[in-house]
Amino acid sequence: MNGAGNLMDFLDEPFPDVSTYEDFHTIDWLREKSRDTDRHRKITSKSKESLWELIKSLLDAWSGWVVMLLIGLLSGTLAGVIDLAVDWMTDLKEGVCLSAFWYSHEQCCWTSNETTFDDRDKCPQWQKWAELMTGHAEGAGAYVLNYFLYILWALLFSFLAVSLVRVFAPYACGSGIPEIKTILSGFIIRGYLGKWTLLIKTVTLVLAVSSGLSLGKEGPLVHVACCCGNLFCSLFSKYSKNEGKRREVLSAAAAAGVSVAFGAPIGGVLFSLEEVSYYFPLKTLWRSFFAALVAAFTLRSINPFGNSRLVLFYVEYHTPWYMAELVPFILLGGLRRPLGDSLHPGQHRLVPAEEDHTAGKYPVLEVIAVTGITALLAYPNPYTRRSTSELISELFNDCGALESSQLCDYVNNPNMSRPVDDIPDRPAGPGVYNALWQLTLALIFKIVITIFTFGMKIPSGLFIPSMAVGAIAGRIGSGIAVEQMAYHHHDWIIFKNWSAACLGESHRRLEYIVPLMAAAVTSKWVADAFGKEGIYESHILLNGYPYLDVRDEFTHRTLATDVMRPRRNDPPLAVLTQDSTTVEDVETLIKDTDYNGFPVVVSRESERLIGFVQRRDLTLAIKNARQKQDGVVSSSVVYFTEDAPQLPASNPQPLKLRRILNLSPFTVTDHTPMETVVDIFRKLGLRQCLVTRSGRLLGIITKKDVLRHMAQMMNQDPESIMFN
Repeated sequence: MNGAGNLMDFLDEPFPDVSTYEDFHTIDWLREKSRDTDRHRKITSKSKESLWELIKSLLDAWSGWVVMLLIGLLSGTLAGVIDLAVDWMTDLKEGVCLSAFWYSHEQCCWTSNETTFDDRDKCPQWQKWAELMTGHAEGAGAYVLNYFLYILWALLFSFLAVSLVRVFAPYACGSGIPEIKTILSGFIIRGYLGKWTLLIKTVTLVLAVSSGLSLGKEGPLVHVACCCGNLFCSLFSKYSKNEGKRREVLSAAAAAGVSVAFGAPIGGVLFSLEEVSYYFPLKTLWRSFFAALVAAFTLRSINPFGNSRLVLFYVEYHTPWYMAELVPFILLGGLRRPLGDSLHPGQHRLVPAEEDHTAGKYPVLEVIAVTGITALLAYPNPYTRRSTSELISELFNDCGALESSQLCDYVNNPNMSRPVDDIPDRPAGPGVYNALWQLTLALIFKIVITIFTFGMKIPSGLFIPSMAVGAIAGRIGSGIAVEQMAYHHHDWIIFKNWSAACLGESHRRLEYIVPLMAAAVTSKWVADAFGKEGIYESHILLNGYPYLDVRDEFTHRTLATDVMRPRRNDPPLAVLTQDSTTVEDVETLIKDTDYNGFPVVVSRESERLIGFVQRRDLTLAIKNARQKQDGVVSSSVVYFTEDAPQLPASNPQPLKLRRILNLSPFTVTDHTPMETVVDIFRKLGLRQCLVTRSGRLLGIITKKDVLRHMAQMMNQDPESIMFN
């Protein structure tokens, strides 16, 4: 190798102790973008040389779509397997199918020829544990035994879940969405999207949901899908060697995760675009939609719920809405934030306290205790005994002729003179009023127990518990209450014009856009009044992740000189000179510091800025030069200039590193407002920027400094953020 001629060719060579980015560091978005542009330019140039190179360029162009296809297939398959396993293991807490033990309660009775319409949930092949063990299906003894075994199964499932997470994959706990947001913003958390995390998260998610804890699998499915995306990235150097390109794939994988979680491919793309992604170019939008579509199609092919739908719960619109119903719609939208804050502040208080509390020091004991209390209190109430998804499904269902739920126990009056199509047309029966009390207790139970459940060291999502709270409140308030008010007071002016309209299903679905939008806008206004910080941003803050939220506004009147380092009484800034630093000096500087890079100046006297060099590039260049370039020793002078001067033959061979020098590092002047600096860091994804005055280097501002300054301005502890 002649000097620096081929230096860039071996900067990507792997070394056991050197990686592209260190753990808990931030990637350089501009550098990654530049590297991908160079790679694409090189491929385009070579494609004109031969047919084989042209084929390789076409394969490279299609590799992104292939990755999306693989992500969709694996995400949809895993989601289907998880749904089937959860359905079976949830029913296993109450009984077993004698004809095929791997059948859930519903599947068992489907296959039975002795199932009747009135008792379609009962069949000889399905037996509860008390009936199987004692031969008695009814009575106090059977109830107590079933109660005891329900708690025992729940404790077993949760113990297995927390043990597997603790031993094999600590990163498999939680929903994963706060960490996914942080990773997509450019932060490195090695192992968080690894193969072991994928395997353990999939298994323990089934165990955690089946235990009956107040959590959902929808949030963790986003983590699972992103693990799939990271797995397939390793198959293509285009993504495995470029952290910026990898994050484009992870954004699409997040969309696929939401797609299989809620059966909403478009919703998944919007979630990825609006909620989790930091950089979302147009091509990622289309690839996200493709991945979400493939994932949804795969899940639909598996059909885990047997209803030809992607989710267990869904809404069917058989009647139009009425103007008076806008009031409860808007009220429900307004209640969204207060109900959410009833969960979130409780979690915010509990999570920091766990660090010093006994439960936080013993996560297995914490999970066992919460599971035991949950199972003990949930079993007597039929609405909390069943899985949360089944509860939401029942709350969403209409009261048709095939429904046997208490919520559909209405009084049929054959002498009713009002039109059959008039809505509502029947008074509530005793079953409805009994269900109202049970649902009220379930609402209180869900709110309280979810506060203690979310944040434990098991996979846990907050989507489904939040939906359950909203669904219960909606069914009680704007559902049954308004319906019965309209029945008993149909002469009121607001109810006089209620009559059924014979519209097609598609028109009815479109009609409900208006009240749903009214509820959404009201929810937005109320949420902004309470504060713009969401649950995921709150957990990012609690965990101390270096995340610059694009929605946060920085309005303080501070300057770059107030934030840059070094500050007064600090040691001088670590810099390299362009032609007077030896290899030994560079190696010592790398050994004694943990900085990601170093400014290069003309001399220490002038401090005139030349450029910026990355720590990793320096390390790799020196390692390779010592191995492959003759004459490079510790006393060799490192040159960042265009041409090295002629040296006497007795001098050691110089090391030319001009090729690894960034000659256009991002710089600001010392009087640049911090509002502008914060905006630059957000929109360009910078790791650092240099502060100069008339070309003279004054200091450096890193992402760490920006976040610490923002925390300080908001009267928060600037040292609470986890760095390096």
